[in-house]
Amino acid sequence: MAYPPRSDKPRNSAAGRPQRSPDSRSREERPHRDRPFGERPPRDGKGGPDRGGPSRGGPDKGGKGGPKKGGKGKPRKLSPHEKRFGDDAEAYGDDPKGIAVRRAASDILALMRDGLPLDDALNMCRSYAALGFSPEGAPQKSNEMIRADKGFARSMATMVLRRRGVIDHLIGAYLDRPLPAKAVRAMDVLRLCAAQTLFLDTPPHAAVSLATALTKERRETMGYANLVNAVSRKLSETPAEKIAELPVRTDTPSWLWRRWERAYGPMRTRNIAKAHLAQAPLDLSFRSIEERDAMIETIGGTVTEFHQGLPALRVSPAPSRASALEGYAEGKWWVQDLSAQLPVSLMNIKPGMQVLDLCAAPGGKTMQLIGAGAMVSAIDRSDERMERVEENLRRANMSANIEICDALLYQPDTLADAILLDAPCSATGTIRRHPDIPWGKSQDDVNGLVPLQRQLIDHALTLLKPGGMLLYCTCSLQPEEGELQIKDALAHHDNLTREAISVATDPQIAPFAKAGAINKDGDVRILPSFGADYGGMDGFFISRLRKN
Repeated sequence: MAYPPRSDKPRNSAAGRPQRSPDSRSREERPHRDRPFGERPPRDGKGGPDRGGPSRGGPDKGGKGGPKKGGKGKPRKLSPHEKRFGDDAEAYGDDPKGIAVRRAASDILALMRDGLPLDDALNMCRSYAALGFSPEGAPQKSNEMIRADKGFARSMATMVLRRRGVIDHLIGAYLDRPLPAKAVRAMDVLRLCAAQTLFLDTPPHAAVSLATALTKERRETMGYANLVNAVSRKLSETPAEKIAELPVRTDTPSWLWRRWERAYGPMRTRNIAKAHLAQAPLDLSFRSIEERDAMIETIGGTVTEFHQGLPALRVSPAPSRASALEGYAEGKWWVQDLSAQLPVSLMNIKPGMQVLDLCAAPGGKTMQLIGAGAMVSAIDRSDERMERVEENLRRANMSANIEICDALLYQPDTLADAILLDAPCSATGTIRRHPDIPWGKSQDDVNGLVPLQRQLIDHALTLLKPGGMLLYCTCSLQPEEGELQIKDALAHHDNLTREAISVATDPQIAPFAKAGAINKDGDVRILPSFGADYGGMDGFFISRLRKN
């Protein structure tokens, strides 16, 4: 998507606006509409056009109100700053404290409304990148403060996505009718305010004042300033009991809920939805269990019952920067969710085996394969993502044959002993980490990926030696991308059989099997609710196939 070139002119600068003609009238004689944006008319004790306002789905119509009172009912003398900005005086100023962070969060949501995933929106958002810097690009804060600002902007946007169902329900309860489509930016401001006051413990007065200030920044939203102020105040006063009374499915779109309920039943579906409400912890992967054990005290992680049989360590809560943990620079570990570490452990890799890692980025499984002694060819069509793979390999002092190409077109000189196919999918198993997925995708997206996955399985079998293993996996909760995909593959390939996964052959799977991960066919279906007491895990499907 192309974006207009960034202007060097500061936002709302005089250089960027038509100049008003000179006006010889005094400030008191000038009518309100001739005043600079944001300036209030003088108080006469009867209120002004920006006081109060109905809680309804349209621009503010005015209302009652008056100046703040001093002792014994006498009007308190207002400072010049308060005269200009009224109730929003604490939030406004030449550089309003906290407004830039909220502006960045609002811009992130706007980019996502244009179809960008959360991670891409963060990378492309100019106001997010500019946090802590002057218009000329000079840093105005310490690196630590800049990271804190960016972290909070991301937390606000992420919480809006994670609790969007509840937030929109509460906003709707305080509106007489829905806001019009042109007020979508004002709706985003309300969502951000709700996320702060209801879920992020932001002081209500700060969140409400800054929400009103943010609404006044744009011409298309300034008419909703009073409405945003009134609804924001009501949102901040919402008791926790009212939120707790809402059904757990409120934050899950219907297209996902219906499919999961058919596949997993009502109870498991509710547990999945509950798991998605929490932020995912950080899981680390090591070359061996021995190396993991040697770093436990240094890093301060935990080995849960699910981590026991894998060289994995959990750090909870997740730090703001994983790279700050001991051992990162030396490549002693890499970030990889617990579920994502399981597929390679089920391949029984022997040193010297020729293994293809199709759709390899971001590279965690490639590093696992190398750590197990395999000769790995990593294939992915994304230049940018493969650069990240190469960077991680260099950090860990590992090497692999890197091929940047479409996996469907890849033709190696020799056939592989084993192939790992982590197929492109809807990624609905990773909603804890990517809460934009439920609202940015649909069943049509799932249906569109199924043929691609089928083609990848068909092509992978042409690259595999007779007797070789194909390990198929996806980080999706949709049966179309897992169980049904394997059923179709077995029906169309006479030379393909399923090699059942069991505790007897794969003891590291025992805690997952206890939670119900192994289905009747011998495939593995991991749900985000598994290990909920320890922070859960990504949803995953794994099937082990053998070419005859």
